[in-house]
Amino acid sequence: MSTKNRIRLVVQYDGTDFCGWAAQSGQRTVQSTLKEAVRQISDDVNEIIGASRTDAGAHACGQVCHFDTANPIPEPNWVRALNDLLPGDIAVQDSKRVPQSFHSRFCATWRFYRYRFAIGTRQPLRSRYAHTLWKPLDLEAMSSAAQTLVGRHDFWSFSEETPAEANTVRELQSVRVRSVRDEIWLDIVGNAFIRGMMRRIAGGLMEVGQGTRPIQDFPDLLHTERREGIFRPIVLPARGLCLMNVRYGRHPKDFRENSTNEDE
Repeated sequence: MSTKNRIRLVVQYDGTDFCGWAAQSGQRTVQSTLKEAVRQISDDVNEIIGASRTDAGAHACGQVCHFDTANPIPEPNWVRALNDLLPGDIAVQDSKRVPQSFHSRFCATWRFYRYRFAIGTRQPLRSRYAHTLWKPLDLEAMSSAAQTLVGRHDFWSFSEETPAEANTVRELQSVRVRSVRDEIWLDIVGNAFIRGMMRRIAGGLMEVGQGTRPIQDFPDLLHTERREGIFRPIVLPARGLCLMNVRYGRHPKDFRENSTNEDE
């Protein structure tokens, strides 16, 4: 019986035409697309395990995933072999053999997401990757609200989870709002994210920036006993969201803001 190798991939994709990361029957997803490409190369029928289950329409510069294979091709060759088969909206950036103890999801310590707001007239070449707003946002107010999210909190109000008993406690190491040319970027580094969490945080901060939600709502929404009567923030479209990077075992301050690759 041949020994299987565990191969780690760093993947970039335009999520516009994907129904998210996770495989779904009859749907085009990132996971199923990668799985079929691996099958064509090695005849292995193994799962592709991702570090984060991105939403339908969300993008990734540095998604990390792994799979096991008995195919002996050299580890760097997986990049070219897979990219020869993959469609134009997804590509492998790096491939590496890793120990069997490595797990792309459970070993990940920090994930870095970015949400982009484009300010001004809608531009078709950019609107696939940013949420367009006509009017400027109050950056100072958004930054003030964002800082209340840093730390370990119950993020139920900023998720799409509905059962009260769901585990919605997560830790955010940094939340940064900044102006970049005619855009506003929301950069968040956290240990893990609940379904819809990034898009609802972005929606809440947008409401603060528009003056339709007070900053005080943010700390109140993080406390079970104080969030009664406060409407949850709006969930923004996935097109403005991108998984930038995933880290394993390193301090989150090691994130490079424009990095698209993952290091062990």
